Amino acid sequence: MACGTGQWTAMLAARARSVTAVDAAAEPLALARSRAASAHVRFVQADMFAWQPPRRYDTVFFGFWLSHVPPGRLSDFWNTIAAALAPGGKAIFIDDGPAEAAREEVHADRSVPAAVRRLDDGSRDRIVEVFHDPRTLTDELTALGWSTRIRTVAGKFIVGIAEPPRPNGSA
Repeated sequence: MACGTGQWTAMLAARARSVTAVDAAAEPLALARSRAASAHVRFVQADMFAWQPPRRYDTVFFGFWLSHVPPGRLSDFWNTIAAALAPGGKAIFIDDGPAEAAREEVHADRSVPAAVRRLDDGSRDRIVEVFHDPRTLTDELTALGWSTRIRTVAGKFIVGIAEPPRPNGSA
């Protein structure tokens, strides 16, 4: 999910039978295609909040994307992930943790937390930026029925493995 320029795509493709790399923007997706050119990688341009997976996957991975999911859409996003996972499948993710907020121009006082990013060309863009605390995110996902293991790494990143709620009646 949200493969961006494909930083992780080639590494995933080296370990998987097939990879579906999804991103909303054409330009980063084109870079991802050039970085991870492989017969078993399928690239899809789609809105992360509207995409309907064509099949179910053993693993759904997203790197540095969860922080861009507005809090009001978090439940729907995790429902999309659950729908994309095969029975026994897992979501695996990495993102900036709360300590990274000190490095950003954060606007947490808004209805949707945001940060201002300065781009290489000097322009500034406001983006959704939620610096998830592992304990709080664990609690939020547990409330949605997910089983999680989320921890801080190197004092600045969060990494997690999450398993969706099991359908009623399954062991």
